Amino acid sequence: MSVRDAYCITPDKHLDRRGFFYEAFRAEELTEVIGYPFVVGQQNYSLSRRNTMRGIHGTTVPPGQAKLVTCVRGAVLDVVVDLRVGSPTFGMMETTRQDEESGLAVYLADGLGHAFLALTDDACMSYLCSESYVPGTMIEINPLDPEIGIPWPLDGPPVMSDKDAAAPTLAEAAAAGRLPTYEQCLAHYRALRAGGVPS
Repeated sequence: MSVRDAYCITPDKHLDRRGFFYEAFRAEELTEVIGYPFVVGQQNYSLSRRNTMRGIHGTTVPPGQAKLVTCVRGAVLDVVVDLRVGSPTFGMMETTRQDEESGLAVYLADGLGHAFLALTDDACMSYLCSESYVPGTMIEINPLDPEIGIPWPLDGPPVMSDKDAAAPTLAEAAAAGRLPTYEQCLAHYRALRAGGVPS
């Protein structure tokens, strides 16, 4: 993807009279692309009504929390935002349309932020996370930050949590020292490649 260390996975679907089958991802192929094993530490699901906006959410590094996100029912506009201060793509975002028919998934490395807008009722998202949730490590950025400029296809006011609606802009979070640096993330990736435990 245009955001460094984010990858879009489009599966090969096999259709017959029963329906379809596809591999969502293969660990060895993803490892080859990202350079280190993606180990799943936690799986989450969210269910959202139409016009629900979730994010932008990230995690401090350490501990980090890489994600593989997929829409398993309904449809969403999915967004990746680079939250790593000093990254060549800092502040950049890219969108993909995910839905239950395509099976498309997005991998986000540690230090990247994630958001989405539910385009249908009962939009269900699956999140495979490299680390278990650690209280106090979450980063929230306002998804309506005009400097990021996500082109949300809204047909009315978004349905948001109070926390997301009150979240700081990217610039405010950076000024407060709340965001991971690109160097921290590179050191984290190097430790993963070496098979160590990132610190």
